[in-house]
Amino acid sequence: MHNVTLIKGDGIGPSIMDEAVRIIDASGAKINWEEAYAGMAAYNKFGTPIPDQTLASIDKNRLAFKGPLTTAVGGTGFRSINVELRKKYDLYANVRPAKSWQGVNTRFTDVDIVIVRENTEGLYAGLEHFLTPKKDIAESLAVVTRQGSQRIVEYAFEYARDNGRKKVTVCHKANILKYTQGLFLDTAREVAAKYPDIQFDEKIIDATCMHMVMNPHQFDVIVTTNMFGDILSDLTAGLVGGLGLIPGANIGEDAALFEAVHGSAPDIEGKNIANPTAVIMAGIMMLDHLKEHEAARRVQNALEKVVSEGKFVTPDLNPTSGVGTDAMGQAILDAMK
Repeated sequence: MHNVTLIKGDGIGPSIMDEAVRIIDASGAKINWEEAYAGMAAYNKFGTPIPDQTLASIDKNRLAFKGPLTTAVGGTGFRSINVELRKKYDLYANVRPAKSWQGVNTRFTDVDIVIVRENTEGLYAGLEHFLTPKKDIAESLAVVTRQGSQRIVEYAFEYARDNGRKKVTVCHKANILKYTQGLFLDTAREVAAKYPDIQFDEKIIDATCMHMVMNPHQFDVIVTTNMFGDILSDLTAGLVGGLGLIPGANIGEDAALFEAVHGSAPDIEGKNIANPTAVIMAGIMMLDHLKEHEAARRVQNALEKVVSEGKFVTPDLNPTSGVGTDAMGQAILDAMK
């Protein structure tokens, strides 16, 4: 029995997470769900976006399955809960696979890219402040350490080796940011030398974006710093059909958090049209993390069958389907049988 902290999240979170939980429960894996709260749902209920009860559950289980959370944009409101959880539990590796789907119409086919993003440093370290009393000049500090760079690049190479990948590309801006990005690139080169069986490539981040939309097939595993990884993972999502199809894993030495990477989409909350694919895919990643590989393949095969057929999918995948979130979930359950 695996104990998992379940955070359904905000907006469309509860509806898509309910379907994901139903499907995982039917996979054969034995999961004991401990429901907890975070984000706006927690703030409205407990007066804080991360209640002590939620942290206590994650502290105990060291494993969380999370829906999208609402975070205010701009200078007011609480900071990103996702960032806070990653920092608190040192979830240093953010892994976001983007793979083409049969039945999803996109500009490219056979895209298969994995973004491995450093998750705790860089500009997202949150070291920012105003320089004047009038608050008309703001400054952010990017933090890059050799230790942080080494462990994320090593993670990328180990991931490539464990998953039969052939190439790791490091993306950087060391031509301009000589110290922070330079340290990251130098460390990546040192690590790459220890993996002669894996092809190593390095690209400047802006050139990476251009090459990715011209020929995404040249990329396999990409490793990069925090903000660049955030941007590139959305770009790769666009190549394969959008954020509704992209899962995310946040991995640390002794804790892990699995989630959809899209937002809480309050504009479609309660309309029963949200696509549950991303959180289901995150659940598949969680099952693999738990060594429940047979259950993971059962869910993945059923999900791929439903999406490829295109009949029982939400309107973002087939505008003529008229199928809701719950009906798509039921179709995946039926396909598992």
